[in-house]
Amino acid sequence: MSDHTLPDTLPAWLARLEAAHPIGIDLGLERVAEVARRMGLLAAPLADRVITVAGTNGKGSTVAMLEALALAHGHSTAAYTSPHLLRYNERLRLDGQEADDATLIAGFKAVEASRLAGEPVSLTYFEVGTLGALWAIARRPTDLAILEVGLGGRLDAVNVIDPDVAVITTVAQDHAAFLGTDLQGIGREKAGILRGGRPAVLGSTMLPDSVRQTAGELGAQVYVLGEAFCREGDSEGWTWQAPESALRAIPDLPDPGLPLDNAATALQALTLAGVDLQADACRRALASVELPGRMQWLGQWCLDVGHNPHAAGYVAQRLAARPCTGRTFGLLGMLADKDADGVISALALVVDAWVPASLAGERARMADDLAERLALHGGEVWHLGSSPVEAAEWLAARLLPEDRVLVCGSFFTVADVLEWRLAVSKATDQTAGEDKVIEGTR
Repeated sequence: MSDHTLPDTLPAWLARLEAAHPIGIDLGLERVAEVARRMGLLAAPLADRVITVAGTNGKGSTVAMLEALALAHGHSTAAYTSPHLLRYNERLRLDGQEADDATLIAGFKAVEASRLAGEPVSLTYFEVGTLGALWAIARRPTDLAILEVGLGGRLDAVNVIDPDVAVITTVAQDHAAFLGTDLQGIGREKAGILRGGRPAVLGSTMLPDSVRQTAGELGAQVYVLGEAFCREGDSEGWTWQAPESALRAIPDLPDPGLPLDNAATALQALTLAGVDLQADACRRALASVELPGRMQWLGQWCLDVGHNPHAAGYVAQRLAARPCTGRTFGLLGMLADKDADGVISALALVVDAWVPASLAGERARMADDLAERLALHGGEVWHLGSSPVEAAEWLAARLLPEDRVLVCGSFFTVADVLEWRLAVSKATDQTAGEDKVIEGTR
């Protein structure tokens, strides 16, 4: 296919990819590995060191802290994550900066050329995006590539790359249609990213036994939270195991505002990847790391993409530790294939009243369905939002200064409200600027 027939803008490419494969999620490595081989991605290391991060929750925050810590130590980085909130460019960061459109388009073109170089190979939206990002990473000298695994593990497209260090954050129920509901089975799937003879960092004390069993069967070098590395109390007493088995520690590390278990996991993984951690650099990184949509506060509004009971439990814990004098409202929008009852139950004690919102699309759950479930859990429903933005606008008009709002349940919910909040803030700033100019001319 000639370049002249391919899209020349990122939105056009994304629209093409969404329509190209009949199945949105198609787990398996045969197709993606064949195209990766044609692209030369399997012939040489992607970067000097590669860390892959799998798990049900905590992957994004672990990747963000790995990236921030590595950059603070002067290392070049490439980080691939998914999904995105507002821009597709968020999925690939090079030295901490979002990839530009030209870089992403070049990656898509390279994938398209390779998948057609021989027997045509059908690829999903996620698979093309993953291969395009890997191609972009491989074309520049990089000290550390940090790759977030998608919903699976063993059969996820990212797993075509052999990591130097593999991380598993948590294992909980989510994506049941693809991974099932058996935690032992889910654990084995996540553990499929581990490699024999290489470090495996297990970042939770509550992983199913199958994870460690699989690590043993593969011959991976296992480092477990609470054993090889830990953090005592809040953020004090952090320790981790260096490759030569010497115990390392840095006192008085700041709370990054993200799960502390994931911060400890990032420190352990970086050490095993050969980074000589320095106290000042670690403190700077953890004090400044940010991750949109994860306990992100914008004034009275807290946005978190948590969409399963395990993630909701963490959000509830953080809100309980930050009491407010007013009421806490929950703006909840969820997909139909998520455990809404589990999420509601986890948040019930920290939310005083609810505004459920309808989402759009094939997997959408309607606000009235959420309202029925909320009522069964004893929740007070204030309003049924026709969309997350409509729900947010309705709430904003009724909030008292001492109130707060938790926006949660889905990436789609948080993305819509985040975009709305940013637009409101921009309009407010512009109006304030104009008023200041007018005042100055009087």
